[in-house]
Amino acid sequence: MRFLLLSFLVISYTANAQQNYIDYRSPFHPVVASAGMVVSQNLLSSDIGIEILNKGGNAVDAAVAVGFSLAITLPRAGNLGGGGFMLIYMKEQKEIFYIDYRSNSPLNSNLKDLFGTNLPRDYNKTDFNKSKYGYKASAVPGTVAGLIEAHSNFGKLSLAEVLEPVIKQAQDGILVSYDLQKAIESTPQLLADKESTKIYFKDGKALSEYSLMQRPDLAKTLIAIANNGSKGFYEGEVAKNIVKAMNANNGFMTLDDLKNYKINAGAPISVSYRGNTVFAPGAPSGGGVVLLTALNILQNYKFKDEDSNATRTYHLVAESLRRGHNNRSHHIGDPAFYDVPMEKLISRARTIELQKNIKFKTATPSSKIKPMSVVNESRDTTHYSIVDSEGNAVSNTYTLGYSFGSGVTIPGTGILLNNQMNNFAYRYGDKSVEGRAASPGNRFAPGKRPMSTMTPTMVFDKSGQLMLITGSPGGSFIPAAVLRVVSGVIDFNLNIGEATMLPRIHKDWPYSGLDYESILSSDIARQLDSMGHKSEAQKTMGSTQSIHIQDGLNYGYADLRRPGAAVSVQK
Repeated sequence: MRFLLLSFLVISYTANAQQNYIDYRSPFHPVVASAGMVVSQNLLSSDIGIEILNKGGNAVDAAVAVGFSLAITLPRAGNLGGGGFMLIYMKEQKEIFYIDYRSNSPLNSNLKDLFGTNLPRDYNKTDFNKSKYGYKASAVPGTVAGLIEAHSNFGKLSLAEVLEPVIKQAQDGILVSYDLQKAIESTPQLLADKESTKIYFKDGKALSEYSLMQRPDLAKTLIAIANNGSKGFYEGEVAKNIVKAMNANNGFMTLDDLKNYKINAGAPISVSYRGNTVFAPGAPSGGGVVLLTALNILQNYKFKDEDSNATRTYHLVAESLRRGHNNRSHHIGDPAFYDVPMEKLISRARTIELQKNIKFKTATPSSKIKPMSVVNESRDTTHYSIVDSEGNAVSNTYTLGYSFGSGVTIPGTGILLNNQMNNFAYRYGDKSVEGRAASPGNRFAPGKRPMSTMTPTMVFDKSGQLMLITGSPGGSFIPAAVLRVVSGVIDFNLNIGEATMLPRIHKDWPYSGLDYESILSSDIARQLDSMGHKSEAQKTMGSTQSIHIQDGLNYGYADLRRPGAAVSVQK
């Protein structure tokens, strides 16, 4: 009898143990590792980051390699010819650093040559699309300077060691994915440029899926950077090739623009959220202001774990986001040209002012918050998050602007150029327009950096330990994507996979409409509509690449919203 009882207990224990292991809490499974981890929008680039960590490099070394590699594997967004923002955490120093390597307008750029009209006199006669494509659309690239600056200050390996696998990847080539083929097909500005057509098309058609795309031109540029650092890009043959092409196509960029490009470094902006500290980039990023403003507002409301998909939650997220976008639409710009009142924008006084007319059952009418017009922003950016075995970390977001940027590739270099000249507020002074299109903070000036929504983010817990690294592409949708992940982890106690896959919404200003992903419950969408939000189904919003750190383990999750993203881990 004892034997039978013991057998029953053993069998029952084994069955329960097996059941507890197999029956996962969620279908969205993070990748778990105790060592280094890289999460990016392309598996091949994530793997190169791990290769660098295995060589003895740290998170910054890996971030530099991934940044250069994505120019090969994800050319519509990964780049050498764009710019972005980076947060770096060095565990030993217990410090977080912010690098602004946003592109800036060439010093001899001007409105007359850009648009062919006299502004502000001729607003009604101006074709503002001229700032979107071609050589005049390109601002001075900051990516190479930003990545090299990070490596120079915080890297462990030599630059040659870091770039070695990237150069090999460019020389050997990659197989064209379905996603890459479709991205090329849907980018007509590439066909307007002879060099881009030569690289991304064959016989007039986009490179076919599974065909080999080799980049000897880009490899040559990478070798110059490996040998000479930033000077390999901003001076010498590469710079001369850029300016030669600019001169041949009536572009603005000069050798002096390239040689004199400088990154800005300092401290990120931050707020406390339920005892955790959230860090994000300051101006000229407006995304950080949107995120932190929204968190300041949400902090005044209580949520239960089960509220992650409640109508009340979506309503409050929408109301906080639109006030965040209001905050960025007037006074965010290049701090070298405009006195950005950053402390006031994310202050308690400003939060109280923004929150006072939020109602629980109705959306706030646009008339209750100062109206502003909306400048369309590209969603074709990319983000990656990295942590190494020592706890150092990088959160990096960079962009070409539109998918494949201006469509221009500099002959002989493989460098796709951005179209960031499109991101200035060219209607400043136009009395018929209010908001971002006429923002005094983001008005055009030669040598200035345009406002951006890029929002690389880090969160530290109540004891000061790094707990979350995240960020996203998505243009004006970026803050909404990041906010949902941060709130999902902190407010609703979700794992990083669950937090990533929560349905996302976006509420801008002054539009009364609310954009939502199709995975949102139709019942909730109808309820939001009845509250006055004017809900409208959208495509997916963003693609967060995140690492959640808990109890000494790294939990990585690559957003399922865009194909090809992947977590790679150190064995």
